[in-house]
Parts: sequence; structure tokens; C-alpha cells
Amino acid sequence: MSLLDRLSTFLEMRGCWYRHDVHPLSFTARETAQADHVPARRFAKTVIVNFEDGYAMAVLPADRAVNLEDLRHSFGCAHLRLATEQEVAGLFPDCELGAMPPMGNGTLYDIPVYCDGLLMAEDAISFNAGTHHDVIRLKVEDWCDLVTPRVLAFSSTRTIGAHA
Repeated sequence: MSLLDRLSTFLEMRGCWYRHDVHPLSFTARETAQADHVPARRFAKTVIVNFEDGYAMAVLPADRAVNLEDLRHSFGCAHLRLATEQEVAGLFPDCELGAMPPMGNGTLYDIPVYCDGLLMAEDAISFNAGTHHDVIRLKVEDWCDLVTPRVLAFSSTRTIGAHA
């Protein structure tokens, strides 16, 4: 069963409204938001980080960048870095690299989820569904109920000292 099928089944079993869109090939979250005709602030990109306790999903709007120093400080850890492509491929073997959905905390993946608070201001979010063609749109309230992310402030509009 493909990740898209697993995700659709998961959402349907929980009675969530969602929409599946297919768009032309895109690789960055901003490109995907544009291809799917969604404001970048509503497109949730998933960045995988590694810290003392293992791996985590950092989920933030596509028009923002992860500020690793702010995230490290929020985690209260001494060391935090972006996961390598090889590590991400091992954690998400059913996804194209860079197309991981923000479905951790025991939903589809057993990896902690941390969300930048700016996404909570939106009524719905869109995100990659395992490929660089498939997007799921879901109500923020439903996503929060399913995933129960820890909400922090770790994104930035600046590019110096920020990633992804």
C-alpha cells in the first residue's frame, strides 16, 4: 500500500475532511505551494532534525526557514542539526526524499512533531503526501487533533543561520 493510500485511509477512518491534489513536479515547498495554488504560509514543510534524543519533525510554513539555534534552544539541548539525506531516506523509506508528510507522533510515523506556531493561525494546511506530485489539504484543527504537535517558535524569514 502506498503512503498516499495509507494516509487517505488513516484520515477517512478518523472522519477527517481532506482533499488530495496532484500537481506538476516540484521539489521545494514554495514551488509546491505555488503549483498547488496555495499561499506559502499555508503549505506545511517538514524538516527532519537530529538532536540528543533522536530525530524529530520540525513543521513550518513554506515561506519561512528553520532557525536551528531557536529550535535547539526550544528543545533545551546542546546539539541539534539537520538530518542528512541518507538519514531521512532511512526514516521515510516510503517517501520520495523531501516529500515527507507531517504525520508523526504515532500517526503514520513514530517520530516527535514540533510545529511552528505560525501554522496554527491558518484554517487549513497543505503538505506533501510522500511524492513530489501529491498534496493533501487538511483542516489545521484536524491535523492538531491527530498529530498533537508541540507548538514552538522556531522559524525565521532570514536566511543567515536558518535552514530549509
